Amino acid sequence: MKAFALFNPAKFPLGQDIGLLVLRVGLGLMMAVGHGWGKVVNYTDRMNSFPDPLGVSSPVSMALAGGAEFFGALLLAAGLLTRAVALPLTFTMFVAGIIVQANAPFFGPQAPNKEFALIYLVGFLALFFTGPGKFSVDQVLFGRK
Repeated sequence: MKAFALFNPAKFPLGQDIGLLVLRVGLGLMMAVGHGWGKVVNYTDRMNSFPDPLGVSSPVSMALAGGAEFFGALLLAAGLLTRAVALPLTFTMFVAGIIVQANAPFFGPQAPNKEFALIYLVGFLALFFTGPGKFSVDQVLFGRK
């Protein structure tokens, strides 16, 4: 019996690249719009009360997190410098999920919890290792996945 084409990588060679496109655009836009944009537009209002888990000052911590979560996430969605921007995004989610929310539960209806930060971390880390896929600016500019 022949395998259904969708489940046979040899019969659906673009499946991996389509999956990477969906993952990259989905994670990138959700991060940029849902997390980064608020940090960028409300920077002056929140910069002195933002958590400073690394001891670099609250304004610097917010600038780093907001820059990664907005600008880095938009670059990730476009597939431009994908591996380079996946690292600060992964690090930001590690700090958020493990350090800032150290005492928060992993799951649950109560907020904050670690789950969302760690889901983003896993996705960004996967994109660091896989690259952006064929449907990306990186592919056009550098001819690489």
